[in-house]
Amino acid sequence: MSSGDRPDGPQDQGIRLQKVLAAAGVGSRRHGEELIAAGRVRVDGTVVREQGRRVDPETALIEVDGERIVTRTGLVHLALNKPRGVLSAMSDDRGRPTIADLLTEFGGGLFHVGRLDADSEGLLLVTNDGELAHRLTHPSFAVPKTYLVEVSGPLRRDVLRQLRAEVELDDGPVRADSARIVDNANGRVMVEVVVHEGRKHVVRRMMDAVGHPVHRLVRTRFGAVSLGTLRAGRARHLTRHEIGALYHGVGL
Repeated sequence: MSSGDRPDGPQDQGIRLQKVLAAAGVGSRRHGEELIAAGRVRVDGTVVREQGRRVDPETALIEVDGERIVTRTGLVHLALNKPRGVLSAMSDDRGRPTIADLLTEFGGGLFHVGRLDADSEGLLLVTNDGELAHRLTHPSFAVPKTYLVEVSGPLRRDVLRQLRAEVELDDGPVRADSARIVDNANGRVMVEVVVHEGRKHVVRRMMDAVGHPVHRLVRTRFGAVSLGTLRAGRARHLTRHEIGALYHGVGL
């Protein structure tokens, strides 16, 4: 009887590593075997070359080429392009449209990571992964978020310097990680602003404070995830690379 056919003993509990890798979207089982043989797979910090190695996908920390591979079953990680006028909520007692209306095909138990106000648009992460969501929104992890902000022009260069230096708000000072003009036409200026702050309406309040109220605000990036060409009102599953990068960014 081959080792692959032996009944599991106490030391053999779990699922074969190459099968776990395949289920996580790394590739075929054969490709997983090649990765293991090449020493490119770590389990709980240790390189594994043993083809018969069994792991618990619910608890094992698995990495391929240093990238975290999320193997827990039942987890959902989505990117949603929230349209203007839709609430960042899963229900509303006044009957207003919510993001739940856009996510019916993905099942229940989901929640949004942070929020965008009703008048704002763009990337919203949605998941049932509570620990990841908590860390992505916790100030100590300083996850950067990128916004395109449309304001009336002209906009002086010293305004950009002020955004990057410090803007005083009623609940304390804030500064942009970066701020740059990306378009300027027909009396309107499009500014890309990157912040890691999570305070309510922080970008809108920053722009108000420097004398340029926001006409339109679109979040284009959250950590390692980009809005890309995702259409308004549509959602997609995150790739394993995006999920791994989010986990890595918050120390999971």
